[in-house]
Amino acid sequence: MRVLQINSVANSGSTGRIAEEIGNVLLANGHESYIAYGRGKAKSNSKLIKIGWDKDVYLHGAYTLLTDKHGFASKKATKNFIKEVEKIKPDLIALHNLHGYYLHLPTLFAYINKHKIPVVWTLFDCWAFTGHCTYFDDINCKKWEIHCEKCPKHKRYPSSWVDKSFNNFEAKQQLFTSVKKMELITHSQWLGDLVKKSFLNNYKVHVTPSAINLDLFRPIKSDLRSRHAIGDKKVVLGCASTWSNRKGYRDFLELSKNLSNDYQIVMIGLNKKELKALPENIIGLERTESIEELVQWYSLAHVFVNPTSQDNFPTTNLEALACGTPVITYNTGGSPEAVDEHTGFVVEKGSCPGILGAIGEMETKDYTLLSKACRERAKHLFDKKTRFLDYLNIFQEMIAN
Repeated sequence: MRVLQINSVANSGSTGRIAEEIGNVLLANGHESYIAYGRGKAKSNSKLIKIGWDKDVYLHGAYTLLTDKHGFASKKATKNFIKEVEKIKPDLIALHNLHGYYLHLPTLFAYINKHKIPVVWTLFDCWAFTGHCTYFDDINCKKWEIHCEKCPKHKRYPSSWVDKSFNNFEAKQQLFTSVKKMELITHSQWLGDLVKKSFLNNYKVHVTPSAINLDLFRPIKSDLRSRHAIGDKKVVLGCASTWSNRKGYRDFLELSKNLSNDYQIVMIGLNKKELKALPENIIGLERTESIEELVQWYSLAHVFVNPTSQDNFPTTNLEALACGTPVITYNTGGSPEAVDEHTGFVVEKGSCPGILGAIGEMETKDYTLLSKACRERAKHLFDKKTRFLDYLNIFQEMIAN
């Protein structure tokens, strides 16, 4: 079985690492694995195909900014990519994030339909069935259920100066429903339920949790306390690939004003501008691709706080649990699905007092048992050795049928 995965990045960030692990499962079971990606540099156990070039990504971004037609640029890059795909002749194409300034969607889907290739599409957000945005629950928009128009979020990613959400909705609907043999995967029940209300509702949806490498993400010891002069303070950790108010940047600043000196906030993934603006009682770190460094911080943390205002099924929650660290998250999207009453706390979206209350409630529990329960939940539900076999089974069934 030859499987081609397509994603904006390869072996980087949550979506890139998921594609990499799926590739590893394919290889381990004697199949061929290819990963095509559009941005950055990468190393992989699978065979990599770079779509386009860095300049094209910037041009696609400029085109999106001027026209709001995201996914309808990069035509030459996509045609060149299709020539490589024709050499591979994949038995199945596994789609991930198609947004990200690197693909010409009509060219890709024309090839898929011409050769009647089975498709499995993992949705990490809502972009596939909206006229513009990746998420809409922060403004409680329901236009996508009928027809997007006059988008209130057109200036947000993928940002544009104009609003073409009406036309985009129709173009996406026509393209994405043209595939005869396609099944969808979501990592949260929340997103799976949304898909059933969208124009993609005729396709089968598999709801299967994401997974991580529990051999890498595990409780370990480190010298971070002494290296960062943390002393005996309890670490409240936040981690994001890029921070924004959507990810909870402002909430952490608010939390730092009210948290007692018994705690030390650490934020990973900040840019240089954000680092300069941090209050003195927050330790800020830039984004790291070092899994070992992330594991050290997850393991050191007393609690992982994820104050995201819109999200699907954050991998960071799973990584924290695997390292024995309880999670506090807002009641947002599929984020609460990662925890139960023994491994974390779910609080009202945007409620910093709720986070403080959850931290206080956590201090009334036996932390050793709490930490053990976190690791056990990760092993039971989110182990890549079993979860990514779900993908392999779905791929094989699609081809067999």
